[in-house]
Amino acid sequence: MQKRTIQPALDSLAAKYPVVTVTGPRQSGKTTLCRMAYPDRKYVNLEAPDERQFAIDDPRGFLAECSSGAVLDEIQRVPDLVSYLQPVIDEDPAPGRFILTGSQQFNVREALSQSLAGRTGLLTLMPFDWQEIQSFQSVSQTDRLILHGFYPRLHHMGINPTQAMADYFETYVQRDVRQIVQIRNAGAFERFVRLCAGRIGQLLNLNSLGNDAGVSHTTAREWISILEASYIIFQLPPWHASISKRLVKTPKLYFWDVGLASYLLGLQEEKQVSRDPLRGSLFENMVVAELFKQCYHQGKRPRFYFCRDSTGNEVDVFIERGHDLALIEIKAGQTVNRAYFQGLDRFKNVLGERIKGGLVVYGGGKAQRRSAWEVWPIQDIGGLGSRVHDFFAD
Repeated sequence: MQKRTIQPALDSLAAKYPVVTVTGPRQSGKTTLCRMAYPDRKYVNLEAPDERQFAIDDPRGFLAECSSGAVLDEIQRVPDLVSYLQPVIDEDPAPGRFILTGSQQFNVREALSQSLAGRTGLLTLMPFDWQEIQSFQSVSQTDRLILHGFYPRLHHMGINPTQAMADYFETYVQRDVRQIVQIRNAGAFERFVRLCAGRIGQLLNLNSLGNDAGVSHTTAREWISILEASYIIFQLPPWHASISKRLVKTPKLYFWDVGLASYLLGLQEEKQVSRDPLRGSLFENMVVAELFKQCYHQGKRPRFYFCRDSTGNEVDVFIERGHDLALIEIKAGQTVNRAYFQGLDRFKNVLGERIKGGLVVYGGGKAQRRSAWEVWPIQDIGGLGSRVHDFFAD
């Protein structure tokens, strides 16, 4: 099986904390990661009805059978178990004793914050990052990457992406969502998710989404929260500071996996991707998600934003460290042109020395240097995290 880039971060936390919790989307590889990392540790899948019922009915007895430590998979299925885990850990706080995984952000993090604060290290495992995907396909085939996405199982098993994403989405709607909240109108919810896919890289407008899906603004807000909790979508917040009166303050909407977004848009072949009017948005989504994945897989907490002023000047990603900033602009075109640098130049003029560096990621194949800015071809973005670090170190 593929060794994941998050492995060193997992090993590091397991050497320091009695509990390590790994969250992330379903099928991102959490179970495989933890079982590979701890092959001799007792493994319990709380999705199994008998194991789950044992943990619910007799949590102390359940944990007594795991006294030497265990990998407890899908902990969100029995969130109350975490409360019973606390005294067990306090009695024997040996590092790396328990490894927990979970697929729902809100349930898991709420339980952890109430019972295991200071006792657990937290990691987020996303689908394959740029470095990992190269074991399965060429990163120069951009449209293929957009269509297939980055879920490990699809690549391990060589599954047709349309079939794989159809199965993933159907399972998600029928099971995971209903574990969080009762969706009375599954058809409206599916329409809502597809509408979200049609708005990737755009400002989140709940009124418009709700109206188009035929639901209220309140329901639209609730469904966005559900999609975030299940690691389907994420919001990129706006950056604003002393010039904030002139800046947009609404977040932008993205999907964690561009392949799922492509499926929801009805794309089934690479040639359809190349012709689709949203290809640029899908390209942008892929790069933004990759930035987050690189950060999460190093065990870090990202501070990423976008910035747009009232006159339409925009930079796709602002990265903030203390007072300093680095900028990334994303363009799907294969030929660099002057317009690619307008937003970068604009904010450099406004923010001056706060900008420590910046670059354009584009769909071409050749690295370039244009004035104050670097130009990175898409196939090289596996090194973006390191380059951004260098900006702040210089």
